[in-house]
Amino acid sequence: MERVGSSSAGSDRVNFKFLAVRSPQRAVNIEDLRELARRRLPRVVFDYIDGGSGAEFTMRENCRAFERAIFRPRNAVAAMECALGTTVLGTPVDLPFLFAPVGSSRMFWPRGECVAASVAGAAGTIYTLSTLSGCALEEVKAASSRPVWYQLYLLGGRDAALDAITRARAAGYSALVVTIDTAVAGQRERDVRNGGSELVSGDPLKMAPFVPQLLARPRWLFDFFRDGGLMKFPNVVIPGEGPMAYEDIAGALERSTVSWDDMGWIRDAWRGPLVIKGVLTADDARRSLDAGADAIVVSNHGGRQLDYCAATFQALPEVVEAVAGRAEVLLDGGVRRGSDVAKALCLGARAVLIGRAYAYGLGAAGAAGMMRAVEILRADLVRTLRLLGCNDVAALDRSYVQ
Repeated sequence: MERVGSSSAGSDRVNFKFLAVRSPQRAVNIEDLRELARRRLPRVVFDYIDGGSGAEFTMRENCRAFERAIFRPRNAVAAMECALGTTVLGTPVDLPFLFAPVGSSRMFWPRGECVAASVAGAAGTIYTLSTLSGCALEEVKAASSRPVWYQLYLLGGRDAALDAITRARAAGYSALVVTIDTAVAGQRERDVRNGGSELVSGDPLKMAPFVPQLLARPRWLFDFFRDGGLMKFPNVVIPGEGPMAYEDIAGALERSTVSWDDMGWIRDAWRGPLVIKGVLTADDARRSLDAGADAIVVSNHGGRQLDYCAATFQALPEVVEAVAGRAEVLLDGGVRRGSDVAKALCLGARAVLIGRAYAYGLGAAGAAGMMRAVEILRADLVRTLRLLGCNDVAALDRSYVQ
């Protein structure tokens, strides 16, 4: 993917390619929304969305793997209506892409998680709420007109996780997503350079060198304080302490690693559809099945955890083969175009999850930016299907890609 004007290079230079893009309605692709988000958000917030771990090789490979897959169209097929709907865990959705969990979305836009859930519902698809949310899970569920999933970290310990599971069940969440690739947080070098930990430390001396990047985005700063300033995590309620403060998440994750042994009590507490996210190998796919997974997400955390691991599109066939129809297989990572969605479906994914694609829209313009991201992906998927000579996403298979 082209990284025009990326702040990873430490540059906020103007790129003439984007001068005509003044609003989300003028965005032609997801990269345009990315540029709008870069203009509006402070560097530390934009790079939280945009960045990956280490040298960001895996993050880039997630996109490049899609680029290397070549279509094999059936031409001379009359124009047709295209069916985009599918079912995921028995739930009908209007689009074969769901919204992935993206932490701290309230930092991108006021009430960001509620806004995202509302847009997902309006688009006819599923929103997945991160444990690291600034909005209460009950509020987020109420904001969507469609099913919502809850993504679980064990932050705050087992008791805090059990409390969140109980609340999610009571609120009507449809599935529990357990992420297994966060034994420690990845080394996200942009966050270190931008003072991410220092800015949430509460220590004025530590914060001072990094405050100018916030002052440089007054529109965002106004929205940030209007929405209550630095948030806590209302879905991580620590017994005797209350909601977890916005602390160093790296340390919190290291103290709350999910193991296979945890799957038993998690499954017993949830008693509903279980999704295991963070699978890249056949071995982990089989262990997920043994743990009772109803769906598996082929994911490398968007290239934000272990760098130099396989791109998700590259790992997809191995996982699909190992699962052999015993669970649904989903994919996230690197999806920026409708053609990427089609390619993943061709290789056996039931649907994909989008993360950065909608987070850029949210950071650029809230609900309007997110809806534009959905429109871009939907239109590109329809165009791709018609040019492939295929009128239904359910008919896509390996014969359509090389």
